[in-house]
Order: sequence, then C-alpha cells, then structure tokens
Amino acid sequence: MSIKKHIWYWVKRVILLLFIGVITFLGYYHREATYGIRQGLGQLDIMFNAKPLAVYLADTSFTEEQKSKIRLIQEIRQFTVDSLGLDKSNSYTKLYDQHGNPILWTVTACAPFIFEAKRWSFPIFGTFSYKGFFDKQLAKQARDKLRDEGFDAEVGEVSAWSTLGVLNDPILSNMLNRSVGSLSRLIIHELTHGTLYVKNSVSYNENLADFVGDEGAKRFLIYKYGRHSIEYVKYMARKEDRKVFSEYILKGTKELDSLYLSFPENMDVNQKLELKSKKITEITKGIQHLQFANDRYCDYFSDFTPNNTFFMGFKRYRGKQNEFKEEFDNQFNGDFHAYMTYLKETYKPLF
Repeated sequence: MSIKKHIWYWVKRVILLLFIGVITFLGYYHREATYGIRQGLGQLDIMFNAKPLAVYLADTSFTEEQKSKIRLIQEIRQFTVDSLGLDKSNSYTKLYDQHGNPILWTVTACAPFIFEAKRWSFPIFGTFSYKGFFDKQLAKQARDKLRDEGFDAEVGEVSAWSTLGVLNDPILSNMLNRSVGSLSRLIIHELTHGTLYVKNSVSYNENLADFVGDEGAKRFLIYKYGRHSIEYVKYMARKEDRKVFSEYILKGTKELDSLYLSFPENMDVNQKLELKSKKITEITKGIQHLQFANDRYCDYFSDFTPNNTFFMGFKRYRGKQNEFKEEFDNQFNGDFHAYMTYLKETYKPLF
C-alpha cells in the first residue's frame, strides 16, 4: 500500500469513527441535543440581530432616558472590572431591540412534598434546575408534562440571562425600563456569572451573583451619585423591602419543609395537599402584617398562589446571602478584588 493510500485509509477510518461517535451521541442524548439546537438557534438569532450601541444612540425613536441608561451600562461594566474584580468582557457593548416583547421563558419544577428541585443534565455544562425556552408554547408544554408527572411546575418570564462568558451578551432593550439601581444590580449579577460559574451548583452560583449584584450596585451608586443621592436612597429602601420579603418567604419555606417532613409515609395524598394548601394560604396572608416602604409587596400574591417552585426559587437565589456577607466582611474585609481572586482560585471555572 502506497503512503498516499495509507494516509487516505486512516483518514476514512477517523471520519467513520467521528460519524459513529456523533450518531451515538445524538441517539443517547437526542432530547438534550434537540433542546440545545433550539436554544442555540434562539441565542444566535439575538446575537446576529444585536446592533452596536452607536446605532441606538443615534436612533430618534429611543428616548434620552434610554440612551442615558445605555451609557450608564458602560460605566457599570468598567466599574465591575476596576472596583469589583470581575473579568473584563465585551458583553453589553451591543443591544438587541425586543420592541417591548418578552423573548425567553424558564421552566422550573419541584417535587410536591419535599424541596427537591427537578434537575436537567447537559453534556459539558452539567446539571441545571431550570430549562430556558425562546418559544413560550414549548415552555408551557414542558410545564404541563412535568405537572402530569406529579411535579409542581411553573413558567417564568426572564428579563436577562448570561451565556457564562461563552458569548458576548447584548443589552436587551427592556432592561432600559428599570430604575438606575435595579439596572446596576442586574448588570453586575449577570457579569458575575460570566466571571465565575461553578459546574453543577446552581444555588451557589445564583446566591453569589445575587450577593455581588446587590453589594456591587450599592458601591456603584455611591461612586456615581453619592451616598445621599436619591438614586442610592431609593435603592436602599427597595433593598430593605426585598430583605424583609425574602426573609419572610425563606421562613415560610422552612415551615413548609417541616410540614412535609411530618407527613407519615402512609398519609393520603389528598390529605397532604389539603395541609400543604392551608400552610401556603397562611404564608401568603401573613405578608399583610409586614412593614414595607413600598406597599405593593402586600399585594404580591393577589393574582397567583405560589407552589413549591416559588419557594425553591427563593432558596436558590437568596438562601445563602448571609453566608456570603459574613465571608466577604470577616475574611476579606470587604475587599472585592481579594474576594473574587480567592473565588476564582478556589473554584474551577466552567470553561
């Protein structure tokens, strides 16, 4: 056999093995592959249709307030690098115009009588306790299927997300409707994901991003506007309301957990559902006795009744805030650069 034929023989063998490998992978992970393709196409559509910020800064259909927030996001990006120790990236240097429409929904699910989230596994990326959909009908179908399987399941609209540093995330036009404080918190939260995302640890990642987003927003508002500014004062008032609400819901989550643990193994399902419903009603009505600067929280449950997915969401995003705060203050003396360096050295990044 000539050298040329020998090489061609092995090239064909490699191609055949790769082909078999791809077919085997798609056969074994066909659902994940289908989901991944849909997600990829949805994400690529946004990326390809996102335009440079200069286009919108010159667009007369965008208000001056919207344009000022586009510029503000650029200041926030730089602040996260200079003052918070987050990685520099090109995220939020383009904008995708949603035209006021939602573009992404997540499906979450939880067991009905124990706080155990439904988890989905994906090759390379690991496990997640939610699935995202760029098609609302597909999200509803996934939710209904999970309900048929006995889960508490819900569809939630997503206002922002991170591609975890894989792509340069664009500004979504609906972000510009947020207050200055809320926008700062959101951008810093998502950029934290792009800096550090621990595989198979959604709760840790979301709690960390929430902590950095909140603490970082406070520092940015002081830096930009001053400690006595209306922007900072409003943010802190809203922060206190969020804290009161979160602590109350987390307390209710513990009460529900204790209730579920008290159920005998042979208890009738209908009886479990009745006791569960009674406790959730007690929690939702109890919010009326709390003090808020913004009384909209008192009407929080006026148009829906929460289930386990709602309470799991608070455990996922807010359950470890005190732990992060204590670690940050006591071990790192409030130094963000030192803290982020420690975290990046301690936890292996996703990529």
